[in-house]
Amino acid sequence: MQTDTLSPNAVTPSPGPAPKRKKLWHHLYFWVLLGIAAGIVIGLAAPQVGAQMKWLADLFIKLVKVVIAPTIFATVAVGIAGLGNLAKAGGLALKTVIYFNVTTVFALGIGLVVINLLGPGRMLGLDLATFDASAAKGTLDSAGAAAGDGLTGFLLHLVPNSFFGAFVDGQLIQVLVMAILVACAITMLGERGKPAVAALDTIAQVMFGVIKIVMWFAPLGAMGGMAFTIGEYGGAILGSLGYFMVSFWLTCLLFLFLVLGPICWWSGFNIFKYIRMIRDELLIVLGTSSSETVLPRMLAKLEAAGVPKSVVGLTIPTGYSFNLDGTAIYMSMGAIFIAQAFGIEVPLGTQIALLVFMLISSNGAAGVSGAGLVTLAASLAAFESVIPLAGIALIVGIDRFMSEGRALTNLTGNGIGTLVIARWTGQLDRERLDAVLDDPSLVDPDRLLAEKNAATELPVDALPVK
Repeated sequence: MQTDTLSPNAVTPSPGPAPKRKKLWHHLYFWVLLGIAAGIVIGLAAPQVGAQMKWLADLFIKLVKVVIAPTIFATVAVGIAGLGNLAKAGGLALKTVIYFNVTTVFALGIGLVVINLLGPGRMLGLDLATFDASAAKGTLDSAGAAAGDGLTGFLLHLVPNSFFGAFVDGQLIQVLVMAILVACAITMLGERGKPAVAALDTIAQVMFGVIKIVMWFAPLGAMGGMAFTIGEYGGAILGSLGYFMVSFWLTCLLFLFLVLGPICWWSGFNIFKYIRMIRDELLIVLGTSSSETVLPRMLAKLEAAGVPKSVVGLTIPTGYSFNLDGTAIYMSMGAIFIAQAFGIEVPLGTQIALLVFMLISSNGAAGVSGAGLVTLAASLAAFESVIPLAGIALIVGIDRFMSEGRALTNLTGNGIGTLVIARWTGQLDRERLDAVLDDPSLVDPDRLLAEKNAATELPVDALPVK
């Protein structure tokens, strides 16, 4: 195992008096939590009003997604080009993909184990001949298109129709591919490519500044999303599907503490302290059901927590396409739940084959709210001879509740994966990480941006004037 080293570019705590702690109402998570609580009250007290408030969450998500693509492009390109060695970048990418696929296998596996043990679908006793699947017509159409493309369609989808097409369409996996190509080209330029790296880094910092402004709309977005969820689908959790929803959330917690917990321990940090560090981001995701809304904040926080920019810039964006642990749990549990609801016992061999197929099909799925339902339907289309695809209509009504669990698990897993990869490659600044986990205010996004702005105002060798 490689020994952790202190990167010369790592951010280290500056000496001097400790910064004053912010008051509670100066923290973003306080207002997001307040927004979520207000949304729940509105959804319960006035469900018709709450059902009309989704536009607040949609507006917030759109504001964030405007800068997601350029942020990913700039950070990935700077991260890879900053290594200055394509072989080193390739080794980092290989380790990242291996880790993500291993954790996805565990996520799929634990989902299959729990759904078989609890059997929440066995009590429904539905008849396929009389089942109404009209509620899932849109999902089935989307799944049919996705499944019909097959492997060749997936590979073709990796490349946009034009360079700017990936940015216009918001296809993150295409943006990732273009960023890798550009980074490779910059690396091959050698010294001549350094100005391009500096320009891309400046673009990334501008995007972080935009995100800082947009994030103050997060409490309203969280309020609108939660009010819509409770007002529109609140009754669904009181029915027979509630057991399945509880089983799914329980499985996410089991995966978090039984799989990711030991991984964190092996990597030398406490999972509970890590969760405390990203509490702002978790609350925003809870309110909006989309992990994309906090991607830029995660990039900034993890870099400031002791992970080199090259590792953060490659691992986090890659994880948003290839490390969707929550989606994997949802897919494996959803498939067997549908089979149980119609009294179908799926053989162990078929379940293993389903796991392998879902491991492949989950790669490249977006972190956007609702994408997991379409991905599940597309996977079931390949096993329709065993599990009825029409059964997807069973979980359409509660998908919004499941979407929140998926997004939270995906976000947590991606952040942990970044720290693990940094530890695996011997590039994690352990002292800085320990300091940040003990005092999360050290990676407060507002403070980070202010420090970066202050650092650019003076030359590196400037001395304070008395």
